[in-house]
Amino acid sequence: HVQLVESGGGSVQAGGSLRLSCATSTYMFGSYCMGWFRQEPGKEREGVASVGVDDRPSYSDSVKGRFTISRDNAKNTVYLQMNSLKSEDTALYYCATDYGSGAFAAWGQGTQVTVS
Repeated sequence: HVQLVESGGGSVQAGGSLRLSCATSTYMFGSYCMGWFRQEPGKEREGVASVGVDDRPSYSDSVKGRFTISRDNAKNTVYLQMNSLKSEDTALYYCATDYGSGAFAAWGQGTQVTVS
C-alpha cells in the first residue's frame, strides 16, 4: 500500500501560482504512472494531469498551457506547477498512482487550493 502525501496548497489571488508536491512511500515510484486530480464540493473528481513512466505528460483541456506536471524519481515525488490560476481552479487537489496497472487506484488525502 503506497502512502501519498500532498502539500503546497493554499490561498492565492487570480493570476498567481502555486506548486503542489506529492511525496510517496514506494521504491517502485519510477514504475508507476502518477496523476493529479481535483474535486469541488458537490462535483465529481476530475483528472487534471498525469505523467507516465516515460515522463510524458498529459493535461486536461482546462489546465493545458497553465499547469505543468513533473516527477523526480530520485525523490519519489510528483509535482504540479500551477500558473495563471483562475477562480475555477479552486478545489481539493489529490495525487494518485496507478501501481503500474494503467488505472489510477490510490489517492492521497488532498491539499486545498483556493483562488480568489
